[in-house]
Amino acid sequence: MQTGITSGLGYLNNTPTGKSVLGKDDFLKLMLTQMKSQDPLNPMESTEFAAQLAQFSSLEQLLNLNDQMKTSIDANFYLTQSINNTLAATFIGKEAKLSTNTFQFNGQESQTIGYRLGSRATNVTIKIYNEDGALVKTIENAPANAGDNKLSWDFTDNNGNNVPYGKYRFEVEAIDANENPVSVSKYVLGKIGGVRFTEFGTKLLINGTEFNLSDILEIFEPSNGGN
Repeated sequence: MQTGITSGLGYLNNTPTGKSVLGKDDFLKLMLTQMKSQDPLNPMESTEFAAQLAQFSSLEQLLNLNDQMKTSIDANFYLTQSINNTLAATFIGKEAKLSTNTFQFNGQESQTIGYRLGSRATNVTIKIYNEDGALVKTIENAPANAGDNKLSWDFTDNNGNNVPYGKYRFEVEAIDANENPVSVSKYVLGKIGGVRFTEFGTKLLINGTEFNLSDILEIFEPSNGGN
């Protein structure tokens, strides 16, 4: 006659394929199968049976705790998402400062670009590229104050011609009196025109482009100017 351990292993071998984790019901079935299959001339010791009951109890408590934690996490996620959705709707019509140096031209009159200098510079040059990487606009003698600076681009190239619709990016070159580079962080400014709720989170529509809430550095009234 098979021993309890051998029978228990037999039960494990007969579990459905694709199931790699035993739950508490499987553990209980395994223990009952082991009890039924034990040798009556050499029954399981009471201490061993008590140890298995303790293991089953511990397993059940851990699984219940895991379920409770998962429920709590899910509830917090949906609560946070609901709050974000409610707040995002109040942002429509306000200006946003975005942590990016790219933007989309969709027919608007101009695009405000900004940058923060770590210290005052003696010369700042702005270079704007299209999505193919070609330089379309160079702006010399841009604002050079330490801190936040901004300027507006009217979507014309170096020859004064209107650029086509599409995606653009800008770079900032800043040097001090000793011709050493000055640290620069770049951002763009735009008005929030709408909000879209997706399965991947809340999206803000700014100048025809969707942004995540995590892309926003600051939100302010249009008259505030962003500074």
